[in-house]
Amino acid sequence: MLQQTQLAVMRPYWERWMLAFPNVDALAEANQQQVLLQWQGLGYYSRARRLHRSAALLAAQGWPRDLEGWQALPGIGRSTAGSILSSAFDQPQPILDGNVRRVLARLLAWPQPPQRSLAQFWRWSEELLDPQRPRAFNQALMDLGATVCTPRQPRCGQCPWRPHCAAYAAGDPTRYPVKDASSPLPFQVIGVGVVLDGANRVLIDQRLEEGLLGGLWEFPGGKQEPGESIVDTIRRELREELAIEVEVAEELICLEHAYSHKRLRFIVHLCRWISGEPQPLASQQVRWVEPERLAEFPFPAANARIIAALQAWLGGQGTPGDAGGELPSA
Repeated sequence: MLQQTQLAVMRPYWERWMLAFPNVDALAEANQQQVLLQWQGLGYYSRARRLHRSAALLAAQGWPRDLEGWQALPGIGRSTAGSILSSAFDQPQPILDGNVRRVLARLLAWPQPPQRSLAQFWRWSEELLDPQRPRAFNQALMDLGATVCTPRQPRCGQCPWRPHCAAYAAGDPTRYPVKDASSPLPFQVIGVGVVLDGANRVLIDQRLEEGLLGGLWEFPGGKQEPGESIVDTIRRELREELAIEVEVAEELICLEHAYSHKRLRFIVHLCRWISGEPQPLASQQVRWVEPERLAEFPFPAANARIIAALQAWLGGQGTPGDAGGELPSA
């Protein structure tokens, strides 16, 4: 969980996770939907899927005791494997997470982005490691980066390595690590259809297992094409993805969400199902569900606001829609 999430954000998720899956066997026996539901809100859902697969392998094969054995598990790289071996088994294995890279880059005032010099950084981490106390040393090194040698406003006055730090001697530790120039994030507009039938059941589909949000459920839709109205986008996407025809009604909500690699604007419209049996042409499965049951399905984070807007509309409490929550007739 800490690979892409800060400790303060991660902790309540971890506590709930441990209640649901107190050991490896419990995690291995869970189904993927249970796992994704517990992970919901943390993002990078491929981590949860890999953790689930790793738990099954550990339950079947036992716990590895070497670097190669851990790296053979899904989603376990060299630094995570070294951290497990040093923390759990007190083995002298170096680590190189983001905190450690920052500490080393500042200690040596390294003039290039660490990602360009990973072999060199691994050598430094290995040379610094105390082979007699690898567990304590690696934990201290990570804590130094997390609490003292922070990305902004480092507490140099509290750092035990200040006399040896080239970045401190240069007068501006925050210049390090050096970063590559970042490119602007691509921006896309996504048309989303919240499709209701005559009984006010809502249509959702489950994404394929691949990609960042694989295995999660969502309201159907897709990218707006140049020159296309958002109403036409939603109508086209639902025809292509689900083989259904809908009447696109009023806008329910518009929201923006940023990922690490792109920014999205979701324009969400209420839709009335007209014809066609929904088919998972671009997904694993589709379902008609009662709105109160949506909490049983793992959704991407952006969908929480869509669900809240839908619940408000159905209750006649939201701004969008008629007081009675009825869609216009065809």
